[in-house]
Amino acid sequence: MSVLVGLTVMLGMLVVVPVGLRLAGAPELDRMRRWWPLFAVPGAVALWLPRGGPATALAACYALGAALLALHALPRLLLLRSLPTSRAPAEIALLTALVTPSIAAAALVAERAGHPLLGFGPGILALTVPHFHFAGFAAALVSGLVCRTTDSRAGRFAALSVPLGTLLVLIGYFIGDRAELAGAVVLTAGMWTVALLTWRSIRGRNRDRITRALLAVSSAVLAVTMVLALSWALGEATGLPHPTLTWMAATHGVGNALGFALCSLLAWRRLQNRTDHEGRTA
Repeated sequence: MSVLVGLTVMLGMLVVVPVGLRLAGAPELDRMRRWWPLFAVPGAVALWLPRGGPATALAACYALGAALLALHALPRLLLLRSLPTSRAPAEIALLTALVTPSIAAAALVAERAGHPLLGFGPGILALTVPHFHFAGFAAALVSGLVCRTTDSRAGRFAALSVPLGTLLVLIGYFIGDRAELAGAVVLTAGMWTVALLTWRSIRGRNRDRITRALLAVSSAVLAVTMVLALSWALGEATGLPHPTLTWMAATHGVGNALGFALCSLLAWRRLQNRTDHEGRTA
């Protein structure tokens, strides 16, 4: 499982975050995106070294980049009150995307050092890293993009419930499985809404076959992987039979990373390129 998790985290560090920053539509993030490989490459190398000083130092480089990214959320947070109500949910989703890599990076540093963090051992910390790259960064970013594009109540619900669900899951780490189950329910509702809007609205209005296929895959995969997330959280909270963490990493984790996050971001990149091209042509 460690190899699978490592490859998944590398995808998040080296591809998902920089592509997502390009899609965010925030010019102030352009410099951070250009600098990102300086932090992400050491972080990726740290995944494959034995636990200890060198791996911890390289992971700390990634944590520095994630912290700098999180700092970009502060001025945007101060401007949140001045935004129209219709625009606030998408901005909250973007703020969540900017902050969640720092949570993943903190877990990575502790895991590479071989030390527990806030009572969690290296095994749980290792799974926390991909979780907050994909269920955190990618999910929040895509929900914000969907909200911006559809400009509907359902889009605003998705853009608010995905950050809220992510926060509740994080709180559930500390106060118990039932809180984590509540977070999984909220997060699943938001992600299913993202999948539905992507399939019916965004995919439906696009004629490019590759983009439509990518959007279709991301929607279909998301519908399935969130059922797995719910089944695991329900089992943990109630004692009912549920998938093991190894099984969840191989199904829910890989599905969300490749089927949802990567396909979604590639599709949105194609949509952005088409919009830019049409703007230049006009």
